[in-house]
Amino acid sequence: MTVWLEAGLWGLLAGGTLVVGAAIAWLVDLPRLAVASVMAFGAGVLISALAFDLVDEAEQTGGLAPTVAGFLAGATTYVAANLVLDRLGARHRKRSGDQQAREAEQPGSGAAIAVGALLDGVPESVVLGMSLLGGGGVGVPVLAAIAISNLPEGLSSASGMKRGGRSAAYVFGVWGGIALASGLAAMLGALLLADTGPGTIAAINAVAAGAILAMVADTMIPEAFERTHVYAGLLATVGFALAFTISRWG
Repeated sequence: MTVWLEAGLWGLLAGGTLVVGAAIAWLVDLPRLAVASVMAFGAGVLISALAFDLVDEAEQTGGLAPTVAGFLAGATTYVAANLVLDRLGARHRKRSGDQQAREAEQPGSGAAIAVGALLDGVPESVVLGMSLLGGGGVGVPVLAAIAISNLPEGLSSASGMKRGGRSAAYVFGVWGGIALASGLAAMLGALLLADTGPGTIAAINAVAAGAILAMVADTMIPEAFERTHVYAGLLATVGFALAFTISRWG
């Protein structure tokens, strides 16, 4: 199997947990405390992955200055795009309560939420695809982190969509589309960057890490803290520890 095709399949698999989370939220009326707890855990998983498998590796390969510059550039780009989407109604796209905008209240918010979900998932999928370029197979820590964190993201966001009156066709259309886009992004990450040098790959890893951290702080931690309060830190720490253990075993 070619590397780019394998990358696409791994990206689709990792993105598929978004659909699993959405299905759970649609079929089961979970308490918001449970949703927020899983979200806090997923935030810790992602923070560990970007710290040890993206930023650290980027610094070792490309140097400190390019890594820091790429990290800040990724965060800045994400926040700029997120500000636009916020104004269009996607501010609370990962909230499980009644915060999400309804289409009747803000026309176009449904499309904005879908684009926002795509914005959240693309950087990590590209990184997943690039992890195969070394010839050692998929990066297990990155794959595990994305798959684990996607579950609470789909769970919380779909719960909020349901409360906001979105239809099943919309909810599963969004998350099914994002899962397919994740596979495509991973495929393109492996296909288009196959001949690039380690310095370029390090820079892209740093940019993706900055975007992921901004996403965690903007969309995951608020939902987690609102319901779990003082326990959010502990749950995030457990997620961090699990991801760190996987990275060392992987």
